[in-house]
Amino acid sequence: MIKIYVMPTCPDCTKVMAQVKDNPEYQIIDIGAHVRNLKEFLYLRDNDPVFDAAKRYGFAGIPCFVLEDGTVTLSSLEAGISPVCNGASCRIDGSGC
Repeated sequence: MIKIYVMPTCPDCTKVMAQVKDNPEYQIIDIGAHVRNLKEFLYLRDNDPVFDAAKRYGFAGIPCFVLEDGTVTLSSLEAGISPVCNGASCRIDGSGC
């Protein structure tokens, strides 16, 4: 099962959630729903180098995908999902993806 860390207020996350809705191969984890979920995500973000560029450019790093082999990626394609970045305000400064 592929885990997907999301937040419903993120435009790209909502696109991912719509694509995997009711698909048992994916587990949606809303990082805003419970502090436990947020802590899981922050642990990944603080410790996995895949987030280095995201942090450097002010991205939150969601949606984030943890593949079945444990690989962490920010690429929806690597998780078998169509590309989702549409230039919406993914950066802290609102300048896009």
